[in-house]
Amino acid sequence: MRIGFCCKVVSPTGSAEWEKRLNMRTTTLAALRRLDRSEVRTKLTAIAEHNMAALGRQVEFVAARPPLERCLRISSDMFPAYSHPLGSWVYKERSLVGRMETVMAGIGHTARTHGVRLSLHPGQFCVLNSGSPETMANSVAELEYHTDILRFLGHAGGWHPLGAHINIHGGSRSGGIEGFRRGLALLSQEARDLLTVENDEVSFGLDDLLPLAEEVPIVLDIHHHWIRSGGEYISPDDPRVERVKASWRGVRPVAHISVSREDLLAPHSPIVRPDFLALLARGITPRDLRGHSDRMWNDGINELVLAHLVWADFEVEAKKKNLAVDDLAQHIGRSLAKAPAA
Repeated sequence: MRIGFCCKVVSPTGSAEWEKRLNMRTTTLAALRRLDRSEVRTKLTAIAEHNMAALGRQVEFVAARPPLERCLRISSDMFPAYSHPLGSWVYKERSLVGRMETVMAGIGHTARTHGVRLSLHPGQFCVLNSGSPETMANSVAELEYHTDILRFLGHAGGWHPLGAHINIHGGSRSGGIEGFRRGLALLSQEARDLLTVENDEVSFGLDDLLPLAEEVPIVLDIHHHWIRSGGEYISPDDPRVERVKASWRGVRPVAHISVSREDLLAPHSPIVRPDFLALLARGITPRDLRGHSDRMWNDGINELVLAHLVWADFEVEAKKKNLAVDDLAQHIGRSLAKAPAA
């Protein structure tokens, strides 16, 4: 079983220089439009080199953690403008392609050697069931870009090799499940074999996504489900969990966990799970509750994660990233130490 953090490393000592070395840089399309062709090449090449070095350090950092803590979600900022005409041509130049193939292959080897599970999560703009042809084309291009990242790392080809995956939300409610299926058909086979879909709080709850379980693995987000359902903490023995497990076709599933913000819920017992209806009665809205906490501060939630670890690995979505994973790992360690011997 494994838990991990998403995209960015936070220094335990507050070292800005350390964080700069381990975290991605990016740029915007607006900034690239102000540059001439030579300047675009120079800028994107420099960012790509920095980001590959940073990813290598992130993977090494995770590889040095205890085996429980060896999951890592890679930032989508890895290669900015990769799928946009402003920058895509740079990433096709032979010299940079060669660098990406060599450096990323080494990073992937490190991840495989140390059992670091890798994933990616394109942004909310990646909508596979959009009614807009332009949005659909952009979304497909983004998913193929994320597939290229895993291909460079040696984590593509076949059904979710080593548990690698590219996770997205269901998309717009108006597009529906059939719209998602139409978008799915536009992807390359490699991309389809890496794709997963996650329940959200607004458009597609867990029950809405289950019809896709025959085609795409489902990532259960426990916090999203809590909000969407009006306060249900789904249990590991829920029949829907069995369907989620089956959707991964023998690969160990991944689930997501987060907690509402500490300051929003204060004062609140750190050992009692938040009560959705009681919080609404205090005037806190579901929209407010969606926000992620800094740390995994609630041991009631941490205990629920421990129960679900029998069937899934977990990505922790918290603002303090690896520090929040440390909180969860310490709770798991304490709970297991107290458990009676089998």
